[in-house]
Amino acid sequence: MVVEHRAVAALRVFLVVLFGVLIPFQTLSLPGQFAHMAQESPQDAYLRWPATAVAVFWVLCVQVVIVCTWQLLNLVKKDRIFTEASLKWVDAIVWAIAAAWVVLVVVFLYVVLNADDPGLPVLLFLLTVGVTVAGLLMVVMRALLRQATTLRTDMEAVI
Repeated sequence: MVVEHRAVAALRVFLVVLFGVLIPFQTLSLPGQFAHMAQESPQDAYLRWPATAVAVFWVLCVQVVIVCTWQLLNLVKKDRIFTEASLKWVDAIVWAIAAAWVVLVVVFLYVVLNADDPGLPVLLFLLTVGVTVAGLLMVVMRALLRQATTLRTDMEAVI
């Protein structure tokens, strides 16, 4: 139990750090980077706002996952992780990953159809596969959580 409490505490610290880093990245760095790219490559300037919107959306999806993970850690701390309350947070994680995946697939298809260099399509393909694995893993983990919740509820009813 001591190791679990330390792991939860460490995870909370890093979730706060990650969320804190993502806010200026989302609001300052990404828009600034795409503005700079539009100035450096005027022929691609039309991509500035769509690229900014997509990148900010992906960061928002990560922020949703962070908040949901925080809430799940609260349930772990209260020993309520195997309750129906946890499923809504896992569902939100699954939906955030699914939304990010849909946008990633659209970006991937756009880049593949317009690319003259294989580097970016290969990178986006790798990211698409990674996000697909993460999403499917969360679906499996949700199913396991549902089974554990059902077992715990059944055990409590017997006792």
